[in-house]
Amino acid sequence: MSRTKATATGFIAVLLWALLALFTVGSAPTPPLLLNTLSFGIGGTVGLLWAWQTGSFGLMRQVPMRVYIFGALGLFCYHLLYFSALRLAPAAEAGLIAYLWPLLIVVFSGFLPSEKLRAGHIIGALLGLTGASLIILRGEASMSGDHLSGYILALLAAFTWAGYSVLSRLVGTAPTASVAVFCLTTSALSLPLHLTFEEPLLPDTLLGWASIAGLGLGPVGLAFYVWDIGCKRGDIQVFGASSYAAPLLSTVALIVAGFAAPSMTLLWAGLLITGGAVVAARASFSQK
Repeated sequence: MSRTKATATGFIAVLLWALLALFTVGSAPTPPLLLNTLSFGIGGTVGLLWAWQTGSFGLMRQVPMRVYIFGALGLFCYHLLYFSALRLAPAAEAGLIAYLWPLLIVVFSGFLPSEKLRAGHIIGALLGLTGASLIILRGEASMSGDHLSGYILALLAAFTWAGYSVLSRLVGTAPTASVAVFCLTTSALSLPLHLTFEEPLLPDTLLGWASIAGLGLGPVGLAFYVWDIGCKRGDIQVFGASSYAAPLLSTVALIVAGFAAPSMTLLWAGLLITGGAVVAARASFSQK
């Protein structure tokens, strides 16, 4: 696969992740742990088919156990926080806060060996956090405590995915098909916890079931595999910069589907969060 084709393949993940909030809202009233169980079960099955198609089962057996444990815990914790946040707060606002992760990845990477934190990283972080604060402060002033707790969970989700992504550089590499094990382990971890702590609520409409299938096939399925290809074989700078479009694309998808109403707060928050990520990324590119 050429570098250009790999970059284009990786960008598919950004488009799929822009649908994560939309499908999460559509899957209601499925509780977060059950949603983890179902969607990652589907996503893992996609991965097994990927491994069979590419003949990758032998490579998967060579992956150290610590990589599988780390990957599964990262997927499990992030998506549990994300799904919970979107059950407790308006989807567009919570989704934008959760999409602080591209910015936080850039900032956190500045603390890695051989990397340096620059002024642009700090400015970008302040812009992104200002966008998040617009949502949180509005929520505190005009919404219930339940919504505020959802915003906090979304913020924790952003920090979780950013920390996971940066620390993964220190754990080791794995073939693309090994993501199937991450997904299936996440599903397996979620099921007993769901049976212990949640009421087994399932959608009673075709739209609800289609949303769960969409999650498993797309944002928590195929997206991980094409993202891996883009990171390993594509132009990482072009590909990485494209991920900053995800917050705005996600918000637009929710508005178009009628799950969110357009507002100036959403507009400014989206621009600040996306703009902060771009400023931070430019600071990283300028030092290379």
